Amino acid sequence: MNYPVNEIFETIQGEGCMTGVPSIFIRLQGCPVGCSWCDTKHTWTVEDQHKVDASQVIDVSNESNNWAELSSEKIIEIVKQYQAKHIVITGGEPCLYDLTELTTQLDGIGCSTQIETSGTFEIKTYDKTYVTVSPKVGMKGGYQVLTSALNRADEIKHPIATEQHIDDLKALLLQRNSDKVMTVCLQPISQKKRATELAIETCIANNWRLSVQVHKYLSID
Repeated sequence: MNYPVNEIFETIQGEGCMTGVPSIFIRLQGCPVGCSWCDTKHTWTVEDQHKVDASQVIDVSNESNNWAELSSEKIIEIVKQYQAKHIVITGGEPCLYDLTELTTQLDGIGCSTQIETSGTFEIKTYDKTYVTVSPKVGMKGGYQVLTSALNRADEIKHPIATEQHIDDLKALLLQRNSDKVMTVCLQPISQKKRATELAIETCIANNWRLSVQVHKYLSID
């Protein structure tokens, strides 16, 4: 299977429960969700005129809407060139695509895998993949967060700036009908002071975890 890849690079995971883990990020192109605060809007569209050679998306901080069509086998070949053994598949919205083949092959070479998704599309992945759902409610694209995604999540990483965002999250959690152990992380949008204070207060009150986007404070990709 082929995937539209915006960039592949090695860094430290800066968000959620995996913060601090050396990771290879595979960023896929394409996302119709339309989050107003998205910091990767360049990944939203997959347009033929922006299709490039694989060499232009490897080990770069792309920040453009260029993408390369890479097979699972080619991605595996690239991943083997790095030291990290934890793979984060993000976007864009990675669950626009069936990730089962890719994540299965990555497991086969001894890598752990994680996907970061809005939860608005069916999650198709290897059963050992760690799933981070960052639920997006009321976004421009009009997509609903799927109960199946909430049930599959190992971690909910919820961006917040207001009390309404917390109310939205609590409503989503009531939809879950799974006994699977899951961690809830609150992530202040854009590290704004009030959002951070609200996240800290809410995490303490609910025994949730704070996610602070460490990579942005450290000025790394």
